[in-house]
Amino acid sequence: MPGRRSTVEAGDGLVAGLYRAATAVRQHLENTALRAAGLTWTSFGVLRVLLDGGQLESRHVAAAAGIAKGTLTGVVRTLEARGLLARIEHPDDGRLLLLALTGDGVELMRDLVPRFAAEEAFVSAGLSDAECGLVAAGLRQMVRQVQTCGEQRRLELLAGAPPARRRSGRRPGA
Repeated sequence: MPGRRSTVEAGDGLVAGLYRAATAVRQHLENTALRAAGLTWTSFGVLRVLLDGGQLESRHVAAAAGIAKGTLTGVVRTLEARGLLARIEHPDDGRLLLLALTGDGVELMRDLVPRFAAEEAFVSAGLSDAECGLVAAGLRQMVRQVQTCGEQRRLELLAGAPPARRRSGRRPGA
């Protein structure tokens, strides 16, 4: 019964294993395909969103890349300084910012995406095609579960109490 399994029945350490695997894969890709291009995982994600989506509002880029808008600001600054993306004024709303790849950005990504894909194939080489399909389907289902039921679960766990303030890690008063 979903949601009622013990951690042993659900695959002891599933989420911890997922985190370890994601970290290992990310480090491998950063140290192979991305390092030569001088990109981080996050900057590659932003460029990939723009390669696939064309000119987009910055808030949509942040959401698609899975990063905070504040994080995007720093990434955009760096990528813009390297001439890989451009900020464009929104034609209808001056409060909004559009982002787009430059010609150099498109050229870099067209060269980089096949190398990135080759490393993706390398890290999944120990899995059969069927296993890859099962893992991908399982991951999509985990994301759907959190997206559709996560907020309700959080509210249930709070039991009417206000949520604790997020901490930045800084000392109080700093």
